[in-house]
Amino acid sequence: GQSKLANLMFAKELQRRLSARGSKVMAVAAHPGYSNTHLQRHVPGGGVFNAIFSQSQARGALPTLCAATSDALKGGEYIGPSGFMEMQGEPDLAYSNALSNNTEVARKLWEVSERLTRESFLAAN
Repeated sequence: GQSKLANLMFAKELQRRLSARGSKVMAVAAHPGYSNTHLQRHVPGGGVFNAIFSQSQARGALPTLCAATSDALKGGEYIGPSGFMEMQGEPDLAYSNALSNNTEVARKLWEVSERLTRESFLAAN
């Protein structure tokens, strides 16, 4: 949904800002797919849907681990499960919609985030 899109846009904006500073640090986004975390237990039909489509919590952690440790990734990439509708599977490059590459919206998201948190995320120490 929108929160995943915002996280992805924020990570891509972070990568743009890091690259502009000449930093070797990489920002890579990840999503777990559909993991059986019991968040769905109160949703009608959630148990059946979990039984068919979910993966274990441990497998859901793999895209994040891949994003944090893989030498094969580039900054700004997005990692998620490679299976059907990215709900489960091995970590791989994930689909992102065109809006996730809108640099103007990402810049505004960054600025609003700094203003609301009263933090400057890349301030010099």
